[in-house]
Amino acid sequence: MAAFNTGVDSGIPLHRLAQARSGDKNDVCDITVFLPTAELYAVVEPRLTVERVAAHMAPLASGKVDRYLLPNVWGVKFVLHEALGGGGSRSLRGDNLGKSMAAALLLMPITGVPDDLARTSPTYYGPKETRR
Repeated sequence: MAAFNTGVDSGIPLHRLAQARSGDKNDVCDITVFLPTAELYAVVEPRLTVERVAAHMAPLASGKVDRYLLPNVWGVKFVLHEALGGGGSRSLRGDNLGKSMAAALLLMPITGVPDDLARTSPTYYGPKETRR
């Protein structure tokens, strides 16, 4: 099988580089992305901008996006406002609401990550692939 990320600028889904958790409260969703190594954090963190996350999540979140760095745990936290259709009691969305937002963000492509560095992530290879 050919390598997924064949070049530095071809882009790679964030889920191949990181893990994330999300939650909700009222009409606000928080998503924290965790990178597995300091080296990946150094490369990916600058690419996780408010503008890119807001554009990627625009179909689900219409309000402002706040960003917080968590360098001690190699994490980046985003708080998305007006993200849950009014909140649990008002939303027409399914029961998951904010719990599924991390999965949506992990689909965002990240460019500029060298292939050899990307392959160091434990999530780079899917469950049916093996490390090469």
